[in-house]
Amino acid sequence: MLLRLPALLSWGLRCGSAAAPQRLVLKRKFSGGMEEEAKRKAGYMAVDNHVQNNQALGIGSGSTIVYAVNRIAKRVRDENLKIVCVPTSFQARQLILQHQLTLSDLDRHPELDVAIDGADEVDSDLNLIKGGGGCLTQEKIVAGCAKEFIVVADYRKDSKSLGEKWKRGVPIEVIPMAYVPVTKAIAAKFGGAAELRMAANKAGPVVTDNGNFILDWKFNNISDWKNVNVSIKMIPGVVETGLFIDMAERVYFGLEDGSVCFRDRHSH
Repeated sequence: MLLRLPALLSWGLRCGSAAAPQRLVLKRKFSGGMEEEAKRKAGYMAVDNHVQNNQALGIGSGSTIVYAVNRIAKRVRDENLKIVCVPTSFQARQLILQHQLTLSDLDRHPELDVAIDGADEVDSDLNLIKGGGGCLTQEKIVAGCAKEFIVVADYRKDSKSLGEKWKRGVPIEVIPMAYVPVTKAIAAKFGGAAELRMAANKAGPVVTDNGNFILDWKFNNISDWKNVNVSIKMIPGVVETGLFIDMAERVYFGLEDGSVCFRDRHSH
């Protein structure tokens, strides 16, 4: 019974439910590390609710996923779970190996039970912007191979509409020789401005794990994301966009008060 108790307590509350009134009182408890605590709790709850024995898991990228992988590794040790992990990036691969989890790939496991990943922004319909860390193509491939795509985030990523809080634009992975034509085509078709992402600690552009460049498209007044996503992908030279439309089944948000809420697709 003791092993089962955390799982019974882990379901949390639907977003917007009764925990909110205590938020102001409890906020001080997490000052300084509030965001990290929110990420940790969201990551732990997602793992506790969706990871089971004999699964093939997709492991996403980014800071929130570090906590999820910590939790997976602990449960593998404590419960002797038999799982394999497919990474979405070099970072995710290293996390899997550091925690001595079983590393696999889509050649051996093309059908995944669950993929767990973070997001840069989540709108009210569970559409996502991803790719702030540059791994959008592999993240989308892995998510697309999963029966269930689960997202973990902190309260800062929750928006009514995309672009409300995330101001760095939609990441778009492009073939290097095409980045100028793609930049011009996006601006001509949809407005805004697409800029080549430059590296912080080296001269020149960011290069993805696939050897491509990334454009960050800062958009204006877009609402029909499904058609915009398809149209951008049809531009020659575009590899993938950071728009994850109708893909997430559930998003867990770690809140400022230390609680976690979740929102399901089409449940609102």
